Amino acid sequence: MAIEIKAPTFPESVADGTVATWHKKVGEAVKRDELIVDIETDKVVIEVLAEADGVLAEIIKNEGDTVLSNELLGKLSEGGAAAAAPAAAAPAAAPAAAAAPAAAGEDAILSPAARKLAEENGIDPNSIAGTGKGGRVTKEDVVAAVEAKKNAPAAAPAAAKPAAPAAEAPVFAAGDRVEKRVPMTRLRAKVAERLVEAQSSMAMLTTFNEVNMKPIMDLRNKYKDLFEKKHNGVRLGFMSFFVKAATEALKRFPGVNASIDGNDIVYHGYQDIGVAVSSDRGLVVPVLRNAEFMSLAEIENGIATFGKKAKDGKLSIEDMTGGTFTISNGGVFGSLLSTPIVNPPQTAILGMHKIQERPMAVNGQVVILPMMYLALSYDHRMIDGKEAVSFLVAMKDLLEDPARLLLDV
Repeated sequence: MAIEIKAPTFPESVADGTVATWHKKVGEAVKRDELIVDIETDKVVIEVLAEADGVLAEIIKNEGDTVLSNELLGKLSEGGAAAAAPAAAAPAAAPAAAAAPAAAGEDAILSPAARKLAEENGIDPNSIAGTGKGGRVTKEDVVAAVEAKKNAPAAAPAAAKPAAPAAEAPVFAAGDRVEKRVPMTRLRAKVAERLVEAQSSMAMLTTFNEVNMKPIMDLRNKYKDLFEKKHNGVRLGFMSFFVKAATEALKRFPGVNASIDGNDIVYHGYQDIGVAVSSDRGLVVPVLRNAEFMSLAEIENGIATFGKKAKDGKLSIEDMTGGTFTISNGGVFGSLLSTPIVNPPQTAILGMHKIQERPMAVNGQVVILPMMYLALSYDHRMIDGKEAVSFLVAMKDLLEDPARLLLDV
């Protein structure tokens, strides 16, 4: 009995998807609820699981093909998994006889370039099957061995494998003048499209200020152990203070929390804060909903959960839908100053940066303080310069005197 393997029903915000990875080949046995294929959309990777035990009988949509909701991807023959296993294993043994690694006690024959590349990547030349004349190991053989070594963890059971990451940079030997062309992932292509759209459709401007991080750092150092113990391992970081300060500042300046819809301005009576997270597939922005009601512990726990889900490729479309304001922390990568790009249809984004000790004038004396530059990029069609600057000053005041967050002053 043939079972159809279909693409899932995509949400309204997702028009179509791309077949990213087939985890099974035609003729291979499949168990119920085992991952068969990944569908990549412009937001997330959706996993398609087997509905029953059987054998993958046919692949209709190949990797790279575009699919729509509920479109047929392939067919599964129910049952017969045990009978198909030996048949599927037979062809795999044939290529092994064609080229084998050097026998024990023998040194592989390889060119200087191939030997150098093998040494740089920690590959034993004797373990590589040479395809050159007389069994010589070529540079291409070494490159293939390096790629195989990289992808070794991918051979783990499909059920435990996270969503496919973006293509990694290829490994080239020194002095090579070769090129490798790989297609953009749908997520990276969508991010690129939205960034260009934002710059071409907005009157975008960036204003800067700086924050003395010493009060928050002292508060964190004093209570971080007690905080972690009380909140079951949740660590106290800096991001929760910035999210909390942002929600308070957004209440005072609702235009920064608004969005533009055609010729209308939409003011939001809630603060859904998007937190930019870097993943293997590209930049994603999961959203902390109703952040104004969240405690510092809830904010930190939410961010940690999003970070883990992004790493494992498990973020859902619901996690990244909406958002009224975004915070991006380039400081974790060492950025000292930047101009973040607004995430449409939002009208503003806050950029955090590296904490850098600098000499500052305090009451007529030079004091070394841990300082951070803040950047607010905003849509000047919606937000005036005065409002943007006042918003950043409010953020600065709240962060330099955290007690204000509790007293609401």
